[in-house]
Amino acid sequence: MNRLRRIFLRGSAASALLPLVGTGLLVPGRVLAADWNRTAFTARTLADALKAQGSAAATETRDILISAPEIAENGAKVEVEVTSNLANCRSIAVFAERNPLPLCATLELAGNALPFARIQLKLAESTRVRAVVKTGDGKTWVASREIKVTLGGCGG
Repeated sequence: MNRLRRIFLRGSAASALLPLVGTGLLVPGRVLAADWNRTAFTARTLADALKAQGSAAATETRDILISAPEIAENGAKVEVEVTSNLANCRSIAVFAERNPLPLCATLELAGNALPFARIQLKLAESTRVRAVVKTGDGKTWVASREIKVTLGGCGG
């Protein structure tokens, strides 16, 4: 009976994925997601994460806006919005300085995508959140904001 159920489930899963193959969203043997920067995401310090992400020499700017609560009651769920007013924005990365793994997210933008991101962060403790934007000309820009956390969200 278990063997028949496994065969049925395997066939059902294959049938469900078949339309995705036809649309090109799922290509057998090929991953469509961009390669992720393992070194940056696993870095234990802010300096190492910035260096691995290629943002160590970012220039401070007021053209990146970070909207976040001044005081977060629960660090397990802190909503942060990042908006860039820089021309030709290609990526947005968000770092939490005092998190065990500082790089929280990177978003690659294509074409004329709106340079805006709303993400929920998990913050271990009160920290400075940095948003780093890379533009099409290869320059990196940074803005930061301090967020106070009353209850840590990373097991604390």
